[in-house]
Amino acid sequence: MKFSLEEIIKATGAKILKNEVEAGDKFTFSTDTRSIESGEIYLPLKGENFDGEKFIDKALEAGAVGYFTTKKNTAHCSQFTAHKNLILQVEDTLTAYLELALFYKRKINPKTIAITGSSGKTTTKEMAYCVACEKFKTHKSELNFNNEVGLCKTILSMPEDTEVLILEMGMRGLGEIELLSKYSEPDISIIANVGTAHIGRLGSRENIAKAKSEVIKHLKKGGTLIAHDDELIKLELIKETESVHCSQLTAHFIYFSLSDANILERRVGYSKFIYKNHEYELNIEGDYNVENSLAVIEMGLKLNMELEEIKNGLKKYSPLEKRWEIQEINGLKIINDSYNANPESMKAAIETFLKLYQPPLLLVLGDMAELGEKETEYHKQIGEFLCEKIKNNVKVITVGKLAEEISKKLNNKGFESKNFENNLQTSLYILDNVEIGTTIIFKASRSMKFEEIIENLKKEKIMEK
Repeated sequence: MKFSLEEIIKATGAKILKNEVEAGDKFTFSTDTRSIESGEIYLPLKGENFDGEKFIDKALEAGAVGYFTTKKNTAHCSQFTAHKNLILQVEDTLTAYLELALFYKRKINPKTIAITGSSGKTTTKEMAYCVACEKFKTHKSELNFNNEVGLCKTILSMPEDTEVLILEMGMRGLGEIELLSKYSEPDISIIANVGTAHIGRLGSRENIAKAKSEVIKHLKKGGTLIAHDDELIKLELIKETESVHCSQLTAHFIYFSLSDANILERRVGYSKFIYKNHEYELNIEGDYNVENSLAVIEMGLKLNMELEEIKNGLKKYSPLEKRWEIQEINGLKIINDSYNANPESMKAAIETFLKLYQPPLLLVLGDMAELGEKETEYHKQIGEFLCEKIKNNVKVITVGKLAEEISKKLNNKGFESKNFENNLQTSLYILDNVEIGTTIIFKASRSMKFEEIIENLKKEKIMEK
């Protein structure tokens, strides 16, 4: 969207320090001097380790027509200031960015879906997009645009004819999802689940549930919350609706869980199930994906979609890169599920893998990050889980110091499991020891960079360093 100066002032309350633009001119914004285009207004963001206002000169050199600043005068900028037409002063540039996004969102007024959860929120978002597209002109968060800046980029890139807006919401601590909710005003909020992902930041599942439940703080009056049927979530929602400032007493709450579905068929690349007396299909495996889809079904029904539209949309969903991505490499079937990992998603991936694939099988498991003080214990629990699930014709190798705890548990129970320090050692072991025809799953946190192993497996020869 292009904003008139009057709209910018209305949205942000900015003070004009200089104004020599033509009446009727309209503007877009850029927060990045590397991609700014001529005629845009530079909006410099700030963080703990950066200050965008230090790069105002670069933005102006690149063609910016003006800029926002938190300073009360223009003396901080060099000779370029004199040649620019618009300088706007605000107290906080991120708040101004959020206010511009909300202003535009209110103007377009799409039905807005906010999706959060410890795991599965991106999958749920992509499923929701596939379903909503069957009936509506739909816009969604791309990539990992699930923080404040990503929210603004998503909303401000929304076409003017958008009917449904789907926003993924992540968090690093308490208060962050509330902020995202405040500046998006959802009609429907979805909490996919509450697990142990990022527990290192919040300390407990109770705090994670509290953080995720913030998604209803600015839910529109009469809106809908669709949440995983979890007692922690319900407890936190009760607290939210009892608070004086919360207007969600009129909201409609819907809860879902896998126990609500009857799974009829499980096979590689396919699931069939019954939910509320209707049959649905997914072109992906995994009970956890079925569970994610239940939230999306409920969303579709709240959007007054026909059952056939919802069914067709779900069938069109396919996983994103590094999420159960299947490929054949030199006689090995590779399943790359290494986009992220936490104890719940690790167990779900292991269970699905062992149910659907026939030996020879190899699990390559790496460190799970951001699990806090109990990180060692969580890895031991994965080892114990594997001891109950695997048989002697299934091999497990691990990568990383934390993942070594998984191997230790297996070895103590009589299963052979090797641990490697890095991806190169792992690659060499697989090439030298794993038989052709083996199906291999890679599961770890993104920081382990397991794609390096997969790329190594494609090479004819690996040079040891």
